[in-house]
Amino acid sequence: MAHERRLISNGNPMEKIVGFSRAVRVGPFISVGGTAPVGPDGKTVGVGDVRAQTKQCFEIIKDALERAGSGMHDVVRTRVILTDIDDWKEAIEARKEYCQDVRPVDTIMAVSRFVNPEWLVEIEVDAFVADAAC
Repeated sequence: MAHERRLISNGNPMEKIVGFSRAVRVGPFISVGGTAPVGPDGKTVGVGDVRAQTKQCFEIIKDALERAGSGMHDVVRTRVILTDIDDWKEAIEARKEYCQDVRPVDTIMAVSRFVNPEWLVEIEVDAFVADAAC
């Protein structure tokens, strides 16, 4: 049985230019790509504050999941990507606010940098909507 492919946008003009979506839902599966700490004005939220940036990433993710007919309760995997691995405790404290009850699997890793040097963190999640009609 073929599943509809649903593209979820958050209005970022780069989506069409570069060819990406904030999230993609196919059947019960939802993937949310690398989410940066950007506000509605396009500026970095929480410059220098990894906890504030992590929370902003999760707020964007939460919105994308809701647009896809889901929510944080369906998250099965998170990936926390940092520019400084020593910031992991602060990032995880923020992550707990969104994931404490659902307890998805998690990967924490560091990269040398992101496209915008103000970004200290990006987050990716995968979700599975268990009650979705397949």
